[in-house]
Amino acid sequence: MGKAHLGLIGLAVMGRNLVLNLSDHGHRVAVYNRTWDRTQEFLAGEGGGRDILGCASLAELVGALRSPRLVLLMVRAGPGVDAVIDQLVPLLAPGDVIIDGGNSHYPDTARRHARLAAVGLRFLGMGVSGGEEGARHGPSLMPGGDPQAWPLVRDIFQSIAAVAEGEPCCQWVGEGGAGHYVKMVHNGIEYGDMQLIAEAYQLLRHGLDLSIDQVAAVFGRWNQGLLESYLIEITAAILAVRDPDGVPRVDRILDSAGQKGTGQWTTLDALEQGIPLTLIGEAVNARFLSALTGERERAARTFPTLPRALDRDPSQPWVEFVHDALYAAKLVSYAQGFMLLRAASNRFGWQLAYGDIALLWRGGCIIRSRFLGDIKRAFDRAPDLENLLFDDFFAAAIRRAEAGWRRAVTLGVQVGIPLPGITAALSFFDGYRSARLPANLLQAQRDYFGAHTYARLDAPAAARFHTDWTGDQGERRVDE
Repeated sequence: MGKAHLGLIGLAVMGRNLVLNLSDHGHRVAVYNRTWDRTQEFLAGEGGGRDILGCASLAELVGALRSPRLVLLMVRAGPGVDAVIDQLVPLLAPGDVIIDGGNSHYPDTARRHARLAAVGLRFLGMGVSGGEEGARHGPSLMPGGDPQAWPLVRDIFQSIAAVAEGEPCCQWVGEGGAGHYVKMVHNGIEYGDMQLIAEAYQLLRHGLDLSIDQVAAVFGRWNQGLLESYLIEITAAILAVRDPDGVPRVDRILDSAGQKGTGQWTTLDALEQGIPLTLIGEAVNARFLSALTGERERAARTFPTLPRALDRDPSQPWVEFVHDALYAAKLVSYAQGFMLLRAASNRFGWQLAYGDIALLWRGGCIIRSRFLGDIKRAFDRAPDLENLLFDDFFAAAIRRAEAGWRRAVTLGVQVGIPLPGITAALSFFDGYRSARLPANLLQAQRDYFGAHTYARLDAPAAARFHTDWTGDQGERRVDE
């Protein structure tokens, strides 16, 4: 019996489905799980009748692999990954490859890459998106790390990945932690997309008083147009589900959103790099706020909604205004996400291929949508595009949607519906397109209380000035 092509550690939902996907494409896989019972259960059930080797120990797993050995980790991100790597290192030989397919934080991936390179092992950090269904039938894969390892795994992973526009949604991203960084930004954008859809849902149902069936129909229609995407598709499906007594299932789900921290990582990284990732930040904050259920219920009693005279002309296409707000805010969210990718590429020297990244997300992953093809074409037209909003297609789309976007925000304000994502996107857009902002006053304030100095419009860029604000108000040049 021949050696296995690849070893996989971790038979939770994602790991099991990746094994089945690999098996479907003719790859012989050796599997190991920390608990032998789970391995036996898998082999007797889903994995039965397939060319899959169950291993009772890591030593047995490594011994079952052909050289160079390829070992894919599908274990929970964090210390568990390091623990498994510690056990693997003595069993492997120089040139062997370890691939971390979990949701690891990119600094951990960069650290592991450097550590393993020092002992001759090749390490890849690979973002995997698409959930259970994607893992089983074609995920989006974002590999990065040791470039010498990529040719050894490319054919295997491209064979199991989703396909979009004739290309596998699995391409080399970059060195070090690049793969997991791109996955982190993907997850942040996912947070933003989900929040925007939730806000649009609330505007339709409670701002426009549509029935849940009408809202489901609206999302179904939107999925046939500009907003076509996996998340819009599943939203329409979710809203159509009812409990046996006829009550919409979604109405009985607790309105407290969970999270695994990747959106927070994205937001913190943007703060560290000085990138205004406002929409994703508000999406993360909205989840934090949703968790304060007791406080929100008390606040609802303390500040009951006041009756409002809503000035809403029924002849106006209000549903289309909400559509335009969702679409425009989504444009801004992706523009911000690619701003963060550009900053990271410059900071770490990754030379990220932005169009190819959009293609990676075009199929298999949670944020897959027709919209991503437009991003790919934008970067094909201008690989050094500074911001997606400067692309002719996106600029024209924003102009078309802007009036409806503002009307939808006004509706939310009038009826007291929170729109943190949609309004954050609009505020960013208004700030980004402002040739002058009130930061001149901020600089004056900083100089007043802290003598932080300021630059002048009519002086050389390097020149710094300070005013004696509490004395004679005289100004002097104080270049360092």
